[in-house]
Amino acid sequence: MFNLPRLLLHSVAMAGNTGAPLLLRLVAASVSVAEKAGTIVRSVFDSGELGVVEKDGKNDLQTQADRSAQECIVQSLSRQFPKVTIIGEEEPTDETVDESHLVTGLSEEVLKAVCPQDLQSVKDEDVVVWVDPLDGTKEYTQGFLDHVTVLIGVAVKGKAVAGVINQPYYNYKAGPGATLGRTMWGIVGLGAFGVERLVPPADKRIVTTTRSHSNKLVTDSIEAMQPDEVLRVGGAGHKVLLVIEGKAHAYVFATPGCKKWDTCAPEAILHALGGKLTDIHGNALQYHKDVKHPNTGGVLATYSDHDWYLSRMPESVKAAVKP
Repeated sequence: MFNLPRLLLHSVAMAGNTGAPLLLRLVAASVSVAEKAGTIVRSVFDSGELGVVEKDGKNDLQTQADRSAQECIVQSLSRQFPKVTIIGEEEPTDETVDESHLVTGLSEEVLKAVCPQDLQSVKDEDVVVWVDPLDGTKEYTQGFLDHVTVLIGVAVKGKAVAGVINQPYYNYKAGPGATLGRTMWGIVGLGAFGVERLVPPADKRIVTTTRSHSNKLVTDSIEAMQPDEVLRVGGAGHKVLLVIEGKAHAYVFATPGCKKWDTCAPEAILHALGGKLTDIHGNALQYHKDVKHPNTGGVLATYSDHDWYLSRMPESVKAAVKP
């Protein structure tokens, strides 16, 4: 019921949509912007000029795609929603804005949706948008393109309530003629669209975790889950999609490496489908504008049996990974 056709994007003047609730307009704009950002990510890769720099070591990279995609997202949304707080992963630059990166279109599919009643009167000052312009940067530079996502999460009063995920290289191994890329969006209380919830295998337990940020805490927590298979992949968005699409039962990351812009969009879409994302203690993540960016309590995402995974978390790990 959640697998809708590819979203139709159409430029609609803001003045013509003043009747739509703020949240719907913001998600509609984010879908259009995420599509454009995904195109930028592919264009930079195709150019061969990735412009890689290290931010905090070899496992924390930034590319021209990160920088240009963030400019696209933040500048486009801030011009349409100047009173909304927008927090991006990358530091702002002093470079002149590339006007070709700006997007004013809104997704008609989103605008046709009925906004949940509890979100119809959301005010600008209650909203924080969390942006990861290219989740899975290291994998992007290494050619693991299916790990890459563009993440735009919307929080209201500290709670993740809506998310947009663009997967620029979805279907990239499908061969000539396949549609490249997809965009998913969801609102808690409404549902998720562009992605289908699938059930994982019943005869084994599959856990997904980090590919490049492992340590003893991560290893100990994974072993405690007694998995039959461990998928070590890049990108928080990608790992939550593995849970949603039934390729993994749980995403377990018992270390503080993940940030709010990594989890806000995936959490909202997972919750919209009935799943759950918390820290490893079972606490809800907070997304206020003044909150610390790292998810210091780690991340646990599941579609079912969340309490079982929490119960399996070693006490030594919980003592070391504090909220």
